[in-house]
Amino acid sequence: MPQPTTPESVQKEGRIALAIQAFRQGQFNSLKAACISYDVLYSTTRDRVKGRVPRRDLQPKNRKLTELEESTLIQWILSMENRGLPIRLESIRQMADILLQKRSTADPKNQPTVGKCWPSNFVRRHDSLQSKYTRKYDYQRAKCEDPVAIRAWFRLVQNTIAKYGI
Repeated sequence: MPQPTTPESVQKEGRIALAIQAFRQGQFNSLKAACISYDVLYSTTRDRVKGRVPRRDLQPKNRKLTELEESTLIQWILSMENRGLPIRLESIRQMADILLQKRSTADPKNQPTVGKCWPSNFVRRHDSLQSKYTRKYDYQRAKCEDPVAIRAWFRLVQNTIAKYGI
């Protein structure tokens, strides 16, 4: 899972980028002097100059689903939510297992599966998904959205307007 982005880490990355830029533009004689000036670690800055990507930008090597499979799963969750069918974490786990089984060439008895905590980590990892509690729909509120009841009320208002000449 990528490292969380905090304001401190964003500032640190910005200072590292500024130190590298200042060194490359010739404002400092050495990278170490630029690091001291911008208050960043020399070893981290040296690694970035050599091309190492920040850890929070790396994709983990042990991911179960590919990027395409994860985006498909997100689309499925959002489409079900738009239809008014909230998805439970167990359903997300089952769908991820189905995606893994479709891709896998292993024998049917040893199919790969996602772990117990994978669905909650998946939801936490993607900003477009949120978990929320569902609550029962109040019967009186549902009656207020009934088109027949709404038409009857407007008919009553129209008759009252006509009767009293309002």
